[in-house]
Amino acid sequence: MIFINYVRNYAIVFICLMTLYVVLDLFTNLNDFANNRNGFGSVVLHIVGYYSVQITVIFNALCEAITLLAAAFTIAWMQRSNELLPQLSAGVPTQRVIRPVIIGVIITSAFGPLNTEIIIPRVADMLTVPRDDPQRLKPTQVRGSFDQTTKEHYVGAEAYRNDLKVMQFEYTSNADTTSGLVHLTAAEAVYVPKSKDPLSGGWRLLNTKPETLSVKPPENLVPIVPGQYFLKTNEIDFDAVTRRATWFVFAPTSRLWDLLQKPEAGRQSQIAVLFHMRLTKPLTALLMVLLGLAVILRDQNRHVFISAGYCLIVLAMFYALTMGAKYLGDRDILPPPLAAWLPVMIFGPAVLAQFDAIHT
Repeated sequence: MIFINYVRNYAIVFICLMTLYVVLDLFTNLNDFANNRNGFGSVVLHIVGYYSVQITVIFNALCEAITLLAAAFTIAWMQRSNELLPQLSAGVPTQRVIRPVIIGVIITSAFGPLNTEIIIPRVADMLTVPRDDPQRLKPTQVRGSFDQTTKEHYVGAEAYRNDLKVMQFEYTSNADTTSGLVHLTAAEAVYVPKSKDPLSGGWRLLNTKPETLSVKPPENLVPIVPGQYFLKTNEIDFDAVTRRATWFVFAPTSRLWDLLQKPEAGRQSQIAVLFHMRLTKPLTALLMVLLGLAVILRDQNRHVFISAGYCLIVLAMFYALTMGAKYLGDRDILPPPLAAWLPVMIFGPAVLAQFDAIHT
């Protein structure tokens, strides 16, 4: 019965927080959705499709808060309805009474990592769809990319995602050639996904200057006709030159590990901090819940909403410390492992002491 109550409260808190976030975000950005002038029906479909994907990111940010509030309301209502006192009078320890809640917390805490590792990476491309451009007809910014292995640099003016096309594409190779440097500027570059065609898995450069090279080109640069080349790449695809600086937050932990193995990878500190925080996230969620329950059970005569308020204070302290440590780790002020484990090191002993002091 206690476990079912926890599951019900978890569903209620989940629906309330998700709905509140969606409603606030929708009314704040309603003009962006209304700019889709294909009719009311298409606007509604865009809103539904947009938030059905964005809810994965919202849940990723609020999963610990949902778990804590669900556990807090379950225990607080048990106190409110005098369900704890008869069991304590019969000699049942408090830790045994709340064991179903702890089991529920462990189960629901797994939803966060499953969402991060499985769901978000599969919808990562859809998460970048702008509110005001559901068909992705507007040009997007080209942020450029650099291949550490081949020493090649790629930049451009603007890109069109539907056509996999980049305008004013510039390619520079620092690889060893006769001249030591190859620089091409293409009025238009189209990425060709990898297939059985030998001229695939790279960029087709059109209206290129210079039209012909006076030196031997790099091995991955194939001249087709004057002014046209095919540039074969291994990792620099359309997403690599257009993705935003923090694209790795949507990547699974295994991908973060692969990025950390590459020498001189961009944003190395931020990737390392995120990798270690993925490892500590289930533990910090459990510590947060145990501390919240300890706060509630220390005074069984406290009003349920006051107890919930104390849990929110605990939640705010946890988030403040976690975000502060992440900020310091991203800027190389703290080592990435310490930035991720600092909340556990600070709150861990306090949680154990508070939970052990619960009245039985």
